[in-house]
Amino acid sequence: MSRKPPAADQPKPWHTLEAGAIAKQLSTDIEKGLSEREAKARLKRDGPNELRSLESRSTWAILAEQFKGAMILLLIIAAVVSLFLGETKDAVVILAIVVLNGAMGFVQDYRAEKAMEALREFTVPTVKVIRDGKDKVIESTRLVAGDVIRLEAGDLAPADARLISISSLKMQEAALTGESHAVDKTVEVSSDPELPLADRTNLVFKGTLAVYGRGTALVVATGMKTQLGRIAELLESVGHEATPLQKRLDQLGKGMALGALAIVGIVFALGVYQGEEL
Repeated sequence: MSRKPPAADQPKPWHTLEAGAIAKQLSTDIEKGLSEREAKARLKRDGPNELRSLESRSTWAILAEQFKGAMILLLIIAAVVSLFLGETKDAVVILAIVVLNGAMGFVQDYRAEKAMEALREFTVPTVKVIRDGKDKVIESTRLVAGDVIRLEAGDLAPADARLISISSLKMQEAALTGESHAVDKTVEVSSDPELPLADRTNLVFKGTLAVYGRGTALVVATGMKTQLGRIAELLESVGHEATPLQKRLDQLGKGMALGALAIVGIVFALGVYQGEEL
């Protein structure tokens, strides 16, 4: 089956464009890079080159979040009432359900949190960049799209970038693509817009490691717009977004709570009407 061509209004992927065309699109100069003035303006517009919303949660905070749902609170109240009425077996069963549910949610959130922490290791404090035609070393958070960067063996790529020139450059991309072997990089254009990340050899990705050679590249994406940033967003949604089952259980818990209160109210009113003690 032939692949569908990209829609006319969709921008072409970076790996299908010549470096010169990308430089023109990003309004930059391959040889001189951006000016400091333009870089500051873009930094103000696009924000720093960092993964946002990666504030770590303590283990206790993750555990506490598992017992905030309406259904869970209702079950805890039911267990307390059962103990008060002497129904020990019922209370134990209810509490076992609560603990099991909390444990499952905790494991899921804890793993997501650890994965988020692992992403922090793929950041670098400084980066070699060309601005105003001069080689400079700046904080990686100040990097913007359109910057021209230099990579050498041992450097982590600070952003997603299109390679301009290379000298036997090899990148270790296992953390991003799962490829165990170092990838030989090139500056050649690919004609396939749907090429997998591992085969986009004229690009370097944020967090990948240069293990051999050196190269110069044009930054095309920073921060959360990078491939690593997309992974961070997915991990964040795993840790904070409720699953469909959790949402339905929460709705069910609220409905049961309202129903229980209505029944209690009716029984209480009937008891008072019949002259029973409060």
